[in-house]
Amino acid sequence: MKKGLRWKVLLTLGALGLSLFLALPLKEKIKLGLDLKGGIHLVLQVMTDDALNGETDQEIIRFTDLFKKNSIRFTTAAKEKPGRFVFTGLDVDQQIKARDLVAQYTRDWDASFMADRVTFTLKASAVTFLKDQAVVQTVETIRNRIDQFGVSEPLIQRQGENQIVVELPGVDDPERVKDLIKVTAVLEWKLVKAGPAEDEATLLQSFGGTVPDDAEIVRGDPARGHPGVYLVEKVATVSGKDLRMVRRGTDEWGNPAVSFTLSSDGGRRFEQVTGANIGRALAIILDDRVQSAPNINARIGDSGIIQGQFTIQQADDLVVVLKAGALPAGIKYLEERMIGPALGSDSIRQGMAAGLVAILLVMTFMVVYYRLSGVNAVIAMILNVIILFGVLAYFKANLTLPGIAGLILAIGMSVDANVLIFERIKEERALGKNVPGAISLGFSRAFTAIFDSNLTTIISAVFLFQFGTGPIKGYAVTLIISLIANMFTAVFVSRLIFDLVIPKTAVKLSI
Repeated sequence: MKKGLRWKVLLTLGALGLSLFLALPLKEKIKLGLDLKGGIHLVLQVMTDDALNGETDQEIIRFTDLFKKNSIRFTTAAKEKPGRFVFTGLDVDQQIKARDLVAQYTRDWDASFMADRVTFTLKASAVTFLKDQAVVQTVETIRNRIDQFGVSEPLIQRQGENQIVVELPGVDDPERVKDLIKVTAVLEWKLVKAGPAEDEATLLQSFGGTVPDDAEIVRGDPARGHPGVYLVEKVATVSGKDLRMVRRGTDEWGNPAVSFTLSSDGGRRFEQVTGANIGRALAIILDDRVQSAPNINARIGDSGIIQGQFTIQQADDLVVVLKAGALPAGIKYLEERMIGPALGSDSIRQGMAAGLVAILLVMTFMVVYYRLSGVNAVIAMILNVIILFGVLAYFKANLTLPGIAGLILAIGMSVDANVLIFERIKEERALGKNVPGAISLGFSRAFTAIFDSNLTTIISAVFLFQFGTGPIKGYAVTLIISLIANMFTAVFVSRLIFDLVIPKTAVKLSI
């Protein structure tokens, strides 16, 4: 072996061996994307106003407690809309005291006093922050739910201002996964003012036929044995945000139920409210449906149970969504697409067929046009593909149909570098350079063009990866890896092959 080539050979063989080790067996090591494996594709819209609603409820509770602790009398506290609430009937003699208290405890709210009322309005900067956080939290909550469910290689990412793309390849129970995502899991405990009743007219008879400002109508869940409608207080006593522990248990009849423990702050509020309202009904509301409405027979501490005629699977799923956290806002489904495994199999077969045809055509062209030097380019191209699959397996990247397209493009670009090199070698030979000199000059003078073209393409692919969705990301990943590998195979390995097989005294070159 020529002097100085040993380390190059060892490096090349090491890269080949490592890539084969990482990539084989392909079926186990290479993860398939949604379009190849089948699964579900969803586009969700986050109803960000719901997050403002929850924040408003919490502030009403906070200022109610503050006013009571400081002996500031008022008649009602009501929410006018998300991000705005009002206290009415303030004692005129206590206006100065109320103003000082409000100024001390408001940061994200503007307070406006007028006569015997004070109106709180959420600041624009806080509105923007809460809406943005609602989307971020929704992404994380959905990811936690999917992770607990066990779906492998999911894609869950934000798209635009308030949309989320969810792609779940290879799901074997798509309906259950969809239900798991769809459940908003907004859990609230609210005091019941009236009900249950058969209809709203009957429910509101004792209220003059109108819904009081501090109340709202919530329907029962007939599937859980609670039909009819309820009139409940608008502000929740505690909510799912106050949960500290939740697990599946059983009720007094041995049926599946969900037991819970509240945080210290939530438990304190729950104990105060239940202690002050013994004899009243307390509705347990999950996603705007009353699951149960038991009477408060005694002061309740920081733990309890949610009953609702659940099956074991339904109780387990409820535990999953509550453990992962309630969604901070409701979601609306803008797009829902199912991709069957049969379609994915067809895509794999057609994509691989296209790839093999491309490889065979490129190999044939290179060998026919460049003769034995074309064999050099074919070897470098094959090594490029092996390295590509090894890197994909190492980073656990998904191979998608656009990724296969990127692979086919990479095959063409890998030999393109060799074409540039070979044409420069032919030019140098035409100028009278000997074989070793022509090879050396051909590689060195073509390198700049190869590097520039690959670098600009990689930069474009990086932008595709940064701003694209799942399939586009798959294309970009494949292209980036293959182009980086191309710099190694088409330049380093191809030159090594020439150095190994072409003697310094050679006078002819098959090109």
